[in-house]
This record gives sequence, C-alpha cells and structure tokens, in this order.
Amino acid sequence: MTRPVAVITGASDGIGAALARIFAANGHELALVARRGDRLEALADEIAANGGVRPLPIELDLTTEDAAETLSELLGEAGLTPRFLVNNAGFGLLGRAIELDAAEQLAIVDLNMRALTALTLRFLPPIVAAKGGVLNVASVAAFMPGPGFAVYYATKAYVRSFSEALSQELKPLGVKVACLCPGPVQTGFQSRAGLDFSGVMGAMKPAMLPAAEVARQGYAGLMAGKRVIVPGWINRMFVWTSAVTPRALLLPLLASAQRRR
Repeated sequence: MTRPVAVITGASDGIGAALARIFAANGHELALVARRGDRLEALADEIAANGGVRPLPIELDLTTEDAAETLSELLGEAGLTPRFLVNNAGFGLLGRAIELDAAEQLAIVDLNMRALTALTLRFLPPIVAAKGGVLNVASVAAFMPGPGFAVYYATKAYVRSFSEALSQELKPLGVKVACLCPGPVQTGFQSRAGLDFSGVMGAMKPAMLPAAEVARQGYAGLMAGKRVIVPGWINRMFVWTSAVTPRALLLPLLASAQRRR
C-alpha cells in the first residue's frame, strides 16, 4: 500500500516553500525536494508543528542524469506515490549570453527544462491513475524573449508551451496541468541571478508580490483547472502589453532593463 503525496521541487525557499505550506494547509501529504537538506528539515518541522503530516524531506540535486529515477526509488521506499507534482526548481543568470559561463547556462537548461520534463514523464502514470495534477512554475518571462537573460527566458517559454500542451492531452483523463507565471517575487532567486530592482528595473517593483500570495493563486488556479496562472493585475497587463508591442521596440527596452550593473 502506498500513500498519495504532492511532490514539490525547489521547496527549500521562496515560492517552493510557500507552495509546500499551502498544499499542507489543504490537507496534502508532501515530499519536499531540494539540494539544501537542512532547510527542508526545518520546513518539514514547521509544517508538522502546524498540525500537518510531517513531509518527507529529500535532499537531491535534480540536475544529475538519474535524478528522476532516484527520486522515484526514494518515494517508493517511503511508501509514497505522487498524486501531484510541483516543478518549481529553477534558476537564471543575468548577463549577455556571450559573457556568461557556458556550463552555468547549460545548467539552467538542465534544471529548468530537462529535469522538469524528466520528472513529469516519470510520474505521469501514477498521477493519471490518481487523477491528480501537475503545476509547473514558469514566469512572465515565458511570454517574451529576454536579452540580458536569454537562456532563462527561453527555458520558461518551453515550460509554458509544454504545460499547455500537456493540459490539453491529459484533460480527458481527469488530470489538471497548470503553468504558474509570476512576475517579480522577493526570493533567493534574485540574488543568485544577479538581479536588483534599481534603475529601469525599479519600474517592476509595484508588480512584486509576496511568495505566499503567488503560491495561493497557483494552488487555487491548479485546483480550478486553469492552464496558465499569472498572479497580479500588473503582471497580467505586462504580459498583454508585451504581446502587442513590436519586437523592434520591446527587445531594446528589455535589454536596457536587464543590463548587468
């Protein structure tokens, strides 16, 4: 016998930790996956102290080639099977592609795209059997090219496209697939990426939402069967504006905003 869980990657901080809290508050048992095991243990203790079933913390580097199979084995050993999968793990690097380290940029592709796809494909059979769901975390970056952040934006466009297609394929099977596309959120992502919100980027500050609110809208949207969730009206307006702005104007504006300082 196995128990159904929500598997949440990148759960040690930011949106991932907030999603873990909202899933737990709604009665889901959890498996939390990230590289920083100490933070996962602390989050598991917090959720248990608040009355939830203590999540299973799994310290794992998802960029390793066999990560999906390793995670599957660890879940099986614990008597758990995925009903929901939240692909939140990801990172980006600010700077011109020609100037950034090639290996680090390929690591962005490995985590944001390959690992997300591998986990989804590995766990779809039990998710389909349980009529569960998949929540993939992308970004408003998924709707436009991003000079100065080129690889990250491209990976998030993939996540959105993959999620929308899966949503259509799996809907007849009773499985929900949603893509969460937040704007700026004050998390550890910014410091790792080299982002700040001074200068031109300061215009994005009014669009910034707390991680807890992004997670709340992501969970609600998934359960309501939405395909794409963009939290905050300013971010939704930004997405719409970017779609109707000629690329000849949009590209230099984004390049200026995302120039490394």
